[in-house]
Amino acid sequence: MDAFVNWARNQSVTPAEVRAPASAAEVADAVRDAAKTGRRVRMTGTGHSFTGVALTDGILLRPGALTGVLDAGDGWVKVAAGTPLHALNEELHRRGLALANMGDITAQTAAGAIQTGTHGTGRHVGGLADQVVELEMVLADGSVTTVREGDLFDAARVGLGALGILTAVTFRVEPAFLLRNRREPMAFSRILDTLDDLTEADDHLDFFWLPHTDTCLVKRNNRDTGPARPPAPFKRWLDNVFLENTLFGAACAVGARFPGAVPAINGISGRLLGSSECVDTSYKIFTSVREVRFLEMEYAVPRHHLAQALRETRDLVERSGWPITFPVEVRVTPPSDAWLSTAYGRPSAYVACHVYRQAPNPAYFEGVEEIMVRLGGRPHWGKLHTRDADYLRGVYPRFGDFLALRREMDPDGLFGNDYLDRVLGASREG
Repeated sequence: MDAFVNWARNQSVTPAEVRAPASAAEVADAVRDAAKTGRRVRMTGTGHSFTGVALTDGILLRPGALTGVLDAGDGWVKVAAGTPLHALNEELHRRGLALANMGDITAQTAAGAIQTGTHGTGRHVGGLADQVVELEMVLADGSVTTVREGDLFDAARVGLGALGILTAVTFRVEPAFLLRNRREPMAFSRILDTLDDLTEADDHLDFFWLPHTDTCLVKRNNRDTGPARPPAPFKRWLDNVFLENTLFGAACAVGARFPGAVPAINGISGRLLGSSECVDTSYKIFTSVREVRFLEMEYAVPRHHLAQALRETRDLVERSGWPITFPVEVRVTPPSDAWLSTAYGRPSAYVACHVYRQAPNPAYFEGVEEIMVRLGGRPHWGKLHTRDADYLRGVYPRFGDFLALRREMDPDGLFGNDYLDRVLGASREG
């Protein structure tokens, strides 16, 4: 039987059965078969979650045949659930359209990305779930339904696959637009002193702090009327492939073998950072190439706690002496109305910590998590964390409503798995 292994290679499972449905009807057949045989059923994506959110030992559905644009109209596009985001971007661009905001990874499926709360960074525009206008999903009784408003819609947009299996997603889209990208190094200490102004100054702000240094790389993206001024092909390759992947991967490998060299390596990297500017198609600015495998933990904290979260994280790294090669990434989003969105009901800031896959550091994640939890942080559903339902109930105002809806819609726990048992509580006995 085929085993499922995620991108980071830290999660795997060998299910009892694997299917590749090509329609909502075939997904419904799988759900009914699972119910008849007492097995659980889950739809996986492309494996870009670091948690076990997609795993099942029952019937595992692979979405490779559920792809493509299914319908489109004025300001919306309906896509099959398994459509990779990079394919969606290219198809939208061909039609002269674009998503208003997105994250920097495009390997995920449309359904997988929204179910785990994938987000980008934006002053006024939220994550992918906030751009959804309709969901098509298969429920536990095998029926296919479409939702576009109400409790189920607000719960299922970031539903973790716990309420049903998504078969299609309809996104709000807009005419294609250009973004002006400015990259510049900035002192971490200066950022901490001007954080409120910095997070309000640009349409999309993203910055990376290099541990063991006072250096950040700040990326500012703002809409531009053109003309386009994309980076030359060699410059794009140099920055996105060679420097941020090939050379960085080599630095990570050296740091894993010689941990004491990491502060010096980061210091050299910081001194090599320079300023640049370009204007290009929005999705080409939003997205990045990520070839160096890593493990990641990310927490969303109330925006007003961001400076404290960063100061304490910096102090933790300096105090511990841990060699941290990967930058700490910071992004912001406005409030969301999706019940389990990490930005639900509050302006949010995201602090993402990474470690090289070959040099895991559980103590680093544990220390940062303690800081974020103390500040009321919400863990990203697809990234490593240790929180359970008891904690999450205290930081999500609609958590109890979500659990009640789950009990009503899936009383036998057909869509459950070990991860959901931890973060939502057990859905069935045994």
